[in-house]
Amino acid sequence: MTQTDNAALKFELLQSDDFGRYLLRDRNEIIQVLRQLIAKRSMVTAYLAGSRDFMLTTVLALDDDEVIFDLAPDESRNRQAQAADELICITQIDNVKVQFPVPGLQSTTFDGAPALKSPLPDRLLRLQRREYYRLIAPVAHSLICQIPVPSEDGPPNTFEARVLDISGGGLAVVVPPEGVEFKPDTEFTQCQIQLPEVGTVQAGLRVRNLFRVTNRNGISMLRAGCEFIDLPERLASVIHRYILKVERDRNSRERGL
Repeated sequence: MTQTDNAALKFELLQSDDFGRYLLRDRNEIIQVLRQLIAKRSMVTAYLAGSRDFMLTTVLALDDDEVIFDLAPDESRNRQAQAADELICITQIDNVKVQFPVPGLQSTTFDGAPALKSPLPDRLLRLQRREYYRLIAPVAHSLICQIPVPSEDGPPNTFEARVLDISGGGLAVVVPPEGVEFKPDTEFTQCQIQLPEVGTVQAGLRVRNLFRVTNRNGISMLRAGCEFIDLPERLASVIHRYILKVERDRNSRERGL
């Protein structure tokens, strides 16, 4: 069993206007999430910290203040995991991304079979189910958000940011490498997104959070989650039509139509 690349992305919460919405530190809350992983037998991708190497495992049980993991099929990965100082565990529960760090694993047994164990994590990152239906922007039609930024003298400078996902409530973009600062509560006015075959959306954006996202190849980017400011119902309908069209086209391709 494998996970999609999207499911195995590593997230680091850099800034947010509400850290408590994402980061759990309460022991009981962390245990509750881990028990959900056990009940659903969720596959976990465990990255060796500072490395592109990873192993696939599952959480088998909780034993006092320890987490019991299944052995990976590859014995060399098990040895690497035991030698590592830290692993970053990534999984999903009902499409909600979950990520937590654990120290290097140790050998143990579970129900008479070899297994691995680690101390209970002291923190857990959970990207909760979004309030609005989110659409992962299709690769074939890359969406660009044009963000005007006032200049000290002369007309505003316009920066382009690639859209990662979009919904009626907001969007997420890749932060441009330079020229514009993204931090929580920063507001941008008259931003424009051209939605192919549907229309143009112009709206204000407010930055809510900032994540560093790293894929399996070790390539990282800054992801800014933004909400629309006072989006008119007419433009919300344009976004809704775009989402329905892309999903309809995607379903047709999957059925071979």
